[in-house]
Amino acid sequence: MKSKTDVLLGRLLRNIMRSPDTIITVAIMPIMMMLLFVYVFGGAIKTGTDNYVNYLLPGILLMSIASGVAYTSLRLFTDVQSGLMARFISMPIKRSSVLWAHVLTSLVSNALTIVVVILVALLMGFRSNADLLDWLAVTGILGLFTLALTWLAVIPGLTAGSMEGATAYSYPLIFLPFISSAFVPTETMPKIVRVFAENQPVTSIVNAIRALLYEGSVGNDIWIALTWSVVIMVIAYFFAIKQFKRHLG
Repeated sequence: MKSKTDVLLGRLLRNIMRSPDTIITVAIMPIMMMLLFVYVFGGAIKTGTDNYVNYLLPGILLMSIASGVAYTSLRLFTDVQSGLMARFISMPIKRSSVLWAHVLTSLVSNALTIVVVILVALLMGFRSNADLLDWLAVTGILGLFTLALTWLAVIPGLTAGSMEGATAYSYPLIFLPFISSAFVPTETMPKIVRVFAENQPVTSIVNAIRALLYEGSVGNDIWIALTWSVVIMVIAYFFAIKQFKRHLG
């Protein structure tokens, strides 16, 4: 059987292009958060940086991805509930193509959202001394993080009984950057909160991106960030495929 991932991907991308409000809707929340923290709270937050938007941006990008992958669950849920998934499965195509089309669509749509957020950040004063290799490393980290959360999103997309259930899992993911180094240094947090913040995946990913964009010395953060993303992706992929096969049965 021949893979038709490109055809299925094209279908999903055309749907997004016909309704660009999806990308705009996903971008609005992190942009509003960025505006709020920079122009309302930024003056009171001490991070040791000259421009708070520079400190804030990595966390905002992760929030954008967490918001965006919710639409992966929604699109998958819609295909399942409408019977479109069953029709695709009955066709002479490689069955995994159905899931990979949704995953690749998530990568493309989240990349567009990230570009929009970075453009707004530039208007707000964001500047970086990163070179091409640094930007490629940032792109790789964000791409891997998107894949990890997307495969996580596939699970409720296949199993949820309602539209709300398909997207509800994304709320804790959006909230997670608040208990990390995304908005303030972890040193300013109470001890118990600080322990959690310093040992959860968002902090290492934020620190790695921030170091690549501004500080130049990444240290172990990049390896911890990559490890977290790979572990989450592998576990989520395993359960997503398991659930997909159960759905086929």
